[in-house]
Amino acid sequence: MSVPLDYKHPEGDRIGLSMARLPATGRKIGSIVLNFGGPGASGVDTLLQSKDIVSPAIREHFDVVSFDPRGVGGSAPIHCMKSLDLDSYFTLDPTPDTASEVKRQEKWDKAFAKSCAKRSGKKLLAHVGTVEVARDMDVMRAALGDERLTYLGFSYGTYLGSLYADMYPTRVRAMVLDGAEDPSQDTEDFIEDQDRGFEVATESFLRDCFKAKDCPFKGHSVKAAVKKLDRLYDRADQSPLRNEYDARQVSEAVVRSAVEYSMYQTATWPRLRQALAQAYKGDGTKLLQLADESNGRRPNGRYDNSFEALMAINCVDHPESPCPFWPVKGSRSPAKVQAKGAPPIVVVGTTRDPATPYKEAQALAKQLEQGVLLTNDADGHTGYRRGSSCLDRKVDDYLLTAKAPRPSTCRPDATTHAKAQAKAST
Repeated sequence: MSVPLDYKHPEGDRIGLSMARLPATGRKIGSIVLNFGGPGASGVDTLLQSKDIVSPAIREHFDVVSFDPRGVGGSAPIHCMKSLDLDSYFTLDPTPDTASEVKRQEKWDKAFAKSCAKRSGKKLLAHVGTVEVARDMDVMRAALGDERLTYLGFSYGTYLGSLYADMYPTRVRAMVLDGAEDPSQDTEDFIEDQDRGFEVATESFLRDCFKAKDCPFKGHSVKAAVKKLDRLYDRADQSPLRNEYDARQVSEAVVRSAVEYSMYQTATWPRLRQALAQAYKGDGTKLLQLADESNGRRPNGRYDNSFEALMAINCVDHPESPCPFWPVKGSRSPAKVQAKGAPPIVVVGTTRDPATPYKEAQALAKQLEQGVLLTNDADGHTGYRRGSSCLDRKVDDYLLTAKAPRPSTCRPDATTHAKAQAKAST
């Protein structure tokens, strides 16, 4: 789909947006547009690789559509550093505690910003913000032939959805915002809340770990296990772990990236247990593989552009964020969204969500003129299709009928966690 690069100058340069559609398998109601988060995640790749991301009922009655937002994947992608440079960038100390480490971080941040400007151009970098993606999505709605938008957004996709609803409230048919971000919160507060979210999720992982035979944490004390994990970070900071995979160093940054990545889904917890058990023996190979998945590094050593797009989009969306060397400046400030005139919008919050803490969902549902909060009392990031038939049923019914449920709480089915663990272990 062709759209203007700059909507203020629609007669100027245009860019192409990559889209994918799975046709409805039965009687069609319309299209449902999905965004899987990031920012930086490829909606096209995710949809085509995970066709069960929505229920059979939704597949039956909707054309399921996703897209790569501008700057991502196949949609005028942002490119910055070459793969070998990114290998080095991802090993930078995330907790610099000396002047030389701070200086090294600053040097690499400058180099990253400079390379983005050189390889992608300031014109593109200036127009990858979420406000323009929301405008793209309205063009998409019209192109799909839908009078009003049916939308399902996860994580960053909730930010996109909430801005769309605020900009085009009367063009919303039904909207689910799962793993919600609070658009009124500044970056510093969000990072602080997210750090606490990962702490809560890690403690939950450790409690689950104690039940497994291959758990490297003994004594069944969360406090002691957290200290042991902290010692692993310190050890990798002082002397990177060995790696049987390639010549890269398994630094503190790699270890932290692997642990945080594993908090997004409980199905990844068995892999993390095994990786940590090896790490305490000095082998960081499995941790490196988890970190590679988090950073978008493919087996051939090349990266997708998800991280570069994430940086570019965040630095435009959140100019108050730590992007001091970024070559273009964003203009949006944190602000509440109300979506006045929109129909009821369903917000899903997971109580122990590491990436978008539950309080964000509470805040967004309260801001919206007609926000309905569904609480998922569970671990992991986002709730829909994560093992709660209660939650899935409420979301599906709403998407199919456009009639909102009452605010309520759901929990995972009793057997879901055990099945996910068994599947991951094999």
